[in-house]
Amino acid sequence: MVETGKKNWPTRRTVLEGGAATGLLLAAGVPVQAQRAEVVATPVSAVTPVPTMPMSLRINAEEFAVEIDPRTTLLDALRNYLGLVGSKKGCDHGQCGACTVLVNGRRINSCLTLAAMHEDDEITTIEGLANGDELGPMQAAFVARDGFQCGYCTPGQICSAVGMLGEVEAGWPSHASADITALSVALTDAEIRERMSGNICRCAAYPNIVAAIRDVAEDA
Repeated sequence: MVETGKKNWPTRRTVLEGGAATGLLLAAGVPVQAQRAEVVATPVSAVTPVPTMPMSLRINAEEFAVEIDPRTTLLDALRNYLGLVGSKKGCDHGQCGACTVLVNGRRINSCLTLAAMHEDDEITTIEGLANGDELGPMQAAFVARDGFQCGYCTPGQICSAVGMLGEVEAGWPSHASADITALSVALTDAEIRERMSGNICRCAAYPNIVAAIRDVAEDA
């Protein structure tokens, strides 16, 4: 019977036999000439430049004109083109929340969206929450409550907390809400933890983060 589609690869036996024969020839002083594959140099074609597109982004109440690859994420545009490095790149998969910014008042993961999608939007980063040298309320609360350790996740945590309080003010329920039909939400610690669950702190400063958010909510 003839097997079809079978590769004509060397078997383990033929490899071992060939190796043994070569060893015997070398031991007997017989030169063994290795076959060399002819290498053909392939000319390198000219690299095609990546097309870019001009766009205008409104960030922290200022207009920025940039010309970037249309595939550039909002996070990379902020950090690599505009020098706004407060927003951090953590997982780059939308899982850690370190890149959280506010777009039209709503919090988003800037690593998961393209800059080209937000030309007409109002973008707020951690730098835009302060008034000059004066910290914003949430920033000041994080300092007062020591809501950070290494600080890497802190910009995303603060932006997310600001957006989250806006959601609470609008009456949006969460998975922790006892009554999703209620017009107002009681901002308990359980509510804060659930609503901030998309922001990871590997230093585990969660209790202080919850306390900082609670302080701002009570003072509002």
